[in-house]
Amino acid sequence: MRTFFPSESGKESQLNALNPQSWLQVERGKLPKLPSNSSSSSIESLIKVPEPLVLPFFKPVDYVEVLAQIHEELELCPPEEQSNLYLLQFQVFRGLGEVKLMRRSLHAAWQKASSIHEKLIFGAWLKYEKQGEEHISDLLVTCDKCAHEFGPVDILTELPIDATVSSTHENISMNGNQISRNVSFRIEDEKIDCDRQKISSLSAPFHAMLNGCFSESLREDIDLSQNNITASGMRTINEFSMTGSLNEVPTHILLEILVFANKFCCEKLKDACDRKLASLVSSREDAVEVMEYALEENCPVLAASCLQVFLNDLPDCLNDSRVVEIFRGADKQQRLIMVGLASFSLYCLLSEVCMNLDPQSDKTACFLERLVDFSENDRQRMLAFHQLGCLRLLRKEYDEAKRLFEAALNAGHIYSVAGLARLSYIKGHKLCSYEKMSSVICSLTPLGWMYQERSLYCEGDKRWENLEKASELDPTLTYPYMYRAATLMRKQNVQAALAEINRVLGFKLALECLELRFCFYLALEDYQSAICDVQAILTLSPDYRMFEGRVAASQLRTLVREHVENWTTADCWLQLYDRWSSVDDIGSLSVIYQMLESDAAKGVLYFRQSLLLLRLNCPEAAMRSLQLARQHASSEHEKLVYEGWILYDTGHCEEGLSKAEESIEIKRSFEAFFLKAYALADSSQDPSSSSTVVSLLEDALKCPSDRLRKGQALNNLGSVYVDCAKLDLAADCYINALKIRHTRAHQGLARVHFLRNDKAAAYDEMTKLIENARNNASAYEKRSEYCDRELTKTDLEMVTRLDPLRVYPYRYRAAVLMDSHKEQEAIAELSRAIAFKADLHLLHLRAAFHEHTGDVMGALRDCRAALSVDPNHQEMLELHSRVNSHEP
Repeated sequence: MRTFFPSESGKESQLNALNPQSWLQVERGKLPKLPSNSSSSSIESLIKVPEPLVLPFFKPVDYVEVLAQIHEELELCPPEEQSNLYLLQFQVFRGLGEVKLMRRSLHAAWQKASSIHEKLIFGAWLKYEKQGEEHISDLLVTCDKCAHEFGPVDILTELPIDATVSSTHENISMNGNQISRNVSFRIEDEKIDCDRQKISSLSAPFHAMLNGCFSESLREDIDLSQNNITASGMRTINEFSMTGSLNEVPTHILLEILVFANKFCCEKLKDACDRKLASLVSSREDAVEVMEYALEENCPVLAASCLQVFLNDLPDCLNDSRVVEIFRGADKQQRLIMVGLASFSLYCLLSEVCMNLDPQSDKTACFLERLVDFSENDRQRMLAFHQLGCLRLLRKEYDEAKRLFEAALNAGHIYSVAGLARLSYIKGHKLCSYEKMSSVICSLTPLGWMYQERSLYCEGDKRWENLEKASELDPTLTYPYMYRAATLMRKQNVQAALAEINRVLGFKLALECLELRFCFYLALEDYQSAICDVQAILTLSPDYRMFEGRVAASQLRTLVREHVENWTTADCWLQLYDRWSSVDDIGSLSVIYQMLESDAAKGVLYFRQSLLLLRLNCPEAAMRSLQLARQHASSEHEKLVYEGWILYDTGHCEEGLSKAEESIEIKRSFEAFFLKAYALADSSQDPSSSSTVVSLLEDALKCPSDRLRKGQALNNLGSVYVDCAKLDLAADCYINALKIRHTRAHQGLARVHFLRNDKAAAYDEMTKLIENARNNASAYEKRSEYCDRELTKTDLEMVTRLDPLRVYPYRYRAAVLMDSHKEQEAIAELSRAIAFKADLHLLHLRAAFHEHTGDVMGALRDCRAALSVDPNHQEMLELHSRVNSHEP
């Protein structure tokens, strides 16, 4: 979801506490001052943590089992069922928050589409998910490539002419008299002369009328004035009867002929009209105008053409009441014409777009109701009932919400019990809510969200214990950290509160967590830290609104800025250098945001911003920054570099390399050589390419650049030398990088020490990195390779505390347990991480452990789930094949 659902609780004083109006109404430049002996109530006026939402997602208790089932069904099902299975896979990954995997599932659904309608729907869905990335398609065109899912589908080709349509009828005579060859049709005062046999060949009714036992067969003049056809239309029909084609015909005449052709069963003429009209639909206005005819006259080609226009115009077209009414009002027969057998997929897409626009709107409700109607199996019903239940909860339609959550629960969606518990609480039955969640926890393998939900229905130490358990089971949940931090802050335990919120920000850059820390700093009157966080927020989401959406973050920044010292451009560069060197990525983002307000070269700054955002695992924001760098490039050669990075970062390595070469031809620059070296190192399988990469990085270092980027180039050059076993040259590169404060070079130098068999020096080098870097989970992980088993375990425990999403520590601990013949404990260690992270390596290792212990079904399940994450992983495919051969 691109927008947050507003809180659904009715108990606003408890579940929905709001930030104070006094803050929202503050005058420009005047912030609320807290006295030095501020009471907890004064602090609380700034610190409110909204309760977690009941999310409108498909969240199976055992997602691994569901992914495995989907994979198995994909292997066995007929082709026409595959797209729906990939759509379900998409919904599983969406519930896990795995954006890349979601998109890959959608792409697979598009590739496996068995009908034109599925191809249109999933192509439009991909385009919608990649809003803002249309420029990538434009860049690919400049490289003689295209992204097919973004391009229009040739509907006329995809829906070929029906070869079974009859176009000729025998010439017959009646009563022994030869029927006249010519016939004239009179329409009002005009007469259109036609070839009787050509017209009779248009359809069986015409054939019977002109050649059969009807009186018209003996007439040479027939009045058609009462058949809603004009003289112009009849002349066009006559021409078609002789040539078999429709040339330049106005739209209104085509529509007139279409209705006439349908009335007289002229299938070939109708099909020609259908196709001609479809080729003329190019805008939403066109589509709205003719869709009614397409549905009323059963024109599948025209309907598909209109559908394509609507879907390619998402989300804007859903702000047009006429389009909404077309989707809302279509009956069963009309839906079959418009979307074939893909109704569930279509309304699944429309529902998602509407939820992002306004999750409480009538049109969202309507589309979700249709989604329930078109659900064909329990898994589809789970999703549809649950999503509609979430909407009813938001709209305070509690009885209907209860019915829907119960229906979803009965279909097997356990997560819907959270909605039922929330409803019980709203109605004043807090103990009932607690018992509902306790029952789920006792009867199933517990998950983090279960304890988080139960925490809402208890107080004090009991609530704290539930939230600690929630974080233990699922550290990706942000609410437990926020609640604990806010509680500590209210108790004026400032350092503990900041440490708690920093825990989650150390591995998950969540906007709501940054907002809470911003409020902490305001309460502490630490305006320099506050502006750092609000500028980071605006970098990630320029339109972000704080205090439950009531105040623009940009306004708050304006207020806070009045209380901090203004930095000169030189000050900003010094601050950026210090923060970049100390691996303070959020601080670096903030400085760059401030620098972008100056007259400095914006292209370079946006590019630096994109590098930081990639490091912080914010790929969408990083791509937006890269595009801004391209827009603000000061020269053509600089623009080509940014285009190259855009292509490289979206998986088009060769095209990115080509852009780098184009840039170098115009001007030799650091960034162009760096990009070429980076792309070549990644794309070339030839070991001899290392010398070329070295040469390119050396060329880059000869070009003007600042120390931040030169440090990165030296670091990369050192890595290439290590791979080539040139350790002395590598050490020189890392030492030179450290001289200009490229802190991460400690890691490369540690590797050199290790390869020289000096493990102690390697350990010491990584310790220096840990001491100097603010974000140092990866440093602890790397240092663990350079010490004995006990110290390794200690370092990896620290990694898991700092960043529980890093999977290597779980794998290492599991391997150690397996070596100690503690098989079940080893499997449990992997399962701990798999519960909240769909990771190929974790699933692969657990599958191998299951195979080792003789649990063939467990191994097969994990293999199938892993292949849902990466269908082409060779080792996984081999393990799956081996295990599959042992299946009973």
